[in-house]
Amino acid sequence: MQANYPIKVQVIRSRKQSLRFYVNVPLPLAAALDLQPGEAVQWQLLGRAELRLLRVAPAPARLRKRRPRK
Repeated sequence: MQANYPIKVQVIRSRKQSLRFYVNVPLPLAAALDLQPGEAVQWQLLGRAELRLLRVAPAPARLRKRRPRK
């Protein structure tokens, strides 16, 4: 499965601080990866045109909630 999510790199300019660049993860991509708010990830540079996003810790297994039987 291959999907493309074009995004723009954003920059934050603050006084007396260096520039900070931000990349937002689109919601459909975050859902497909099961990313959670506050989850630690890191970038791996594969080349000038390619990055890989890695989880620092594996995502916890999600349990399905069962409906109570009537």
